Amino acid sequence: MKIRVLWFGRSGSGPWEEEIARYRRTVDRRWPTEDRALRPVSGGRDDDPRRILREEARTLERALDPAAVLAVLDEGGRAMTSEAFAAWLADLEDRAAPGVDLVVGSDLGLEPDIARRAGLVLSLSAMTLPHRLARLLLWEQLFRASHILGGGGYHRPNVQ
Repeated sequence: MKIRVLWFGRSGSGPWEEEIARYRRTVDRRWPTEDRALRPVSGGRDDDPRRILREEARTLERALDPAAVLAVLDEGGRAMTSEAFAAWLADLEDRAAPGVDLVVGSDLGLEPDIARRAGLVLSLSAMTLPHRLARLLLWEQLFRASHILGGGGYHRPNVQ
């Protein structure tokens, strides 16, 4: 099963990218991965955000793998524990899903039709997060899931 994180933004360097690369190297041991930047639409973001979202949706449609399970991040989505997220990924593995496309929207979010089609709308927090931080958190949760499913010592369940 291939894990792809598709996100709107520009790749750069720095501590965010270094940490994502570190997480990704470990996740790659369990699942092949791809971290793919999609170019956000420029110009008119304040004047006509709905048009921007429609154009970004078309960009995303071209990048999605039609065979993969679609999952999108949204603050109004389903809250999951790390264990539940790992179990969701394990279920996809058990059902021989060819892949999962995890999508982080732009600063405007995602066009609503994309979220309606998703097999999972996932919330990392009830708070609005910068999309760069959401991407980092998503990679950390993928890293954590690979440890949970592989029996690694990184994840420590709550001991209360």
